[in-house]
Amino acid sequence: MSPEGAANGSDVPPETITVTDKRRIDPETGEVRESSSGPAPSGPAPEEPPAEEDQDDPLAELTADLQRVQADFANYRKRALRDQQGVADRAKASVVTELLAILDDLDRARSHGDLESGPLKAIADKLTGVLTGMGLSSFGVEGDEFDPQLHEAVQHEGDGTHSVIGTVLRRGYKLGEQVLRHAMVGVVDTVPDAGSGGAVVDGDSADKN
Repeated sequence: MSPEGAANGSDVPPETITVTDKRRIDPETGEVRESSSGPAPSGPAPEEPPAEEDQDDPLAELTADLQRVQADFANYRKRALRDQQGVADRAKASVVTELLAILDDLDRARSHGDLESGPLKAIADKLTGVLTGMGLSSFGVEGDEFDPQLHEAVQHEGDGTHSVIGTVLRRGYKLGEQVLRHAMVGVVDTVPDAGSGGAVVDGDSADKN
């Protein structure tokens, strides 16, 4: 024990000195030592952060682009077909309208009995059949109710409130649902006959009664 330690009355342990060999090559074995930067961290290794959800997927983008192109093409095809059909319908209506004058001549010939037989009757029947096959139909018959959407009234008779067709001066024609020409008619304004179950009579007959 040193005199100083004895004088103080306490024992001081000697200081421990630790020497770390930082040489990479072991002098005893001549091999390279494994580097250790420190103790391995305890616990599971930290997980890598997930990829951002908003990151674009190239395959999804290409699929969406393809679907848009297909939808645009389908819409274009529908418009093209609709436009083609519209052009065809207008052309057909124009041609049929030009033939209505011939049908008027045939109606006059029929009223005079010229279409009862002979070659003219065969031609008239063939033309009428072709136009009917194209969707042409006539309207405007005596006794039908007057419809301003279909009939053009050039004459008015009677004092009633129920208008019916009294005379057909020129038949009207429709191509499908399209009105090509209004029927030219004479209109009779009739009144209901209370004693005939709702039948109508013209205004002159009602005045006489």
